[in-house]
Amino acid sequence: MTLCFESLNVIKKGNDALSIKALLIKLTNHDHHSFHELYNRFSVQLYANILRMVRDQDLAQEILQDVFVKVWEKRELIDPEKPFNAYLFRIAKNTVYDHFRKIAMEKKLEIHMLSNGTETYSHIEEELIYKESSQLFLNAIDKLSPQRKQVFTLCKLEGKSYHEVSNLLSISTSTVSDHLLKSNKFIRAQLLISDPVVFVLIGYVFNIMNF
Repeated sequence: MTLCFESLNVIKKGNDALSIKALLIKLTNHDHHSFHELYNRFSVQLYANILRMVRDQDLAQEILQDVFVKVWEKRELIDPEKPFNAYLFRIAKNTVYDHFRKIAMEKKLEIHMLSNGTETYSHIEEELIYKESSQLFLNAIDKLSPQRKQVFTLCKLEGKSYHEVSNLLSISTSTVSDHLLKSNKFIRAQLLISDPVVFVLIGYVFNIMNF
């Protein structure tokens, strides 16, 4: 009887592998339905793996979305013959490492600035933002989600440090950093749509600072 169950498991795994392979083939041909099906099959376990690495639910969810965006963007390069779960985990691990490398670099810069008598962490682009009184810019800020708007206002406009905002809002410094990154991207896109001249003035500095 045990052998029968084992045989059934082997058949099921084989059928699952064939099903995933078929979905991957469709995905490489730009099929949206197969992409959503793969997301539904793998996202829960992948989220759990990411959460174990970052220990922050919001950040884990953001990274999960980034991983699947990368899957879609690079769909033509996927090899249907190779294990898809290993492919996903590799992308997730690299994305997590990139995030923490960025945090580490920001922390080093923050320590350097503090050691030179600067009380708050400030980029060149922040100075430009403080001086920017354009209604277009203010409108773009108003279009942010409530929490991102709050984080952006506290950090960029009021000059509070990541740690101060983290304590005020009860969120991690990693989440603060992520909100700022996505807020800057959103505002830059809004400025480009509204006024290309304002976008050039502000977006140019964003690019220099890798925002």
